[in-house]
Amino acid sequence: MVNLVRKAIESMYAGVCTVYEYQSTKDPVTKISEQQEVAVLTDQPCRLSFKTITGTSSADGAAAVAQEVKLFIAPELTIKPGSKITVTQNNVTADYESSGKPAVYTHHQEIILELFKGWA
Repeated sequence: MVNLVRKAIESMYAGVCTVYEYQSTKDPVTKISEQQEVAVLTDQPCRLSFKTITGTSSADGAAAVAQEVKLFIAPELTIKPGSKITVTQNNVTADYESSGKPAVYTHHQEIILELFKGWA
């Protein structure tokens, strides 16, 4: 039963993603350590879900529109908060960052994403 549920969820995955972390790496020639973007997961099947959120601001009365982006991916993968995630879905590629700890369920995990603005 568990495998059937997971297969059903994964059948909806329409994209692939690569996860990057900013890590200290040592140059083998110079032996100098520097911070670099390192791919820790590549070509992982996933799905993006988009939700439009409309709210009003009391300051000027104008409606503010925001978009919530959620990544659905396998539950056994470890994606740290702040990781850069490059997702390609429906022939569109975009860079996001995970905004916090994922919600991990039996058959999948959900991670709220924000557009990637650069490494902190």
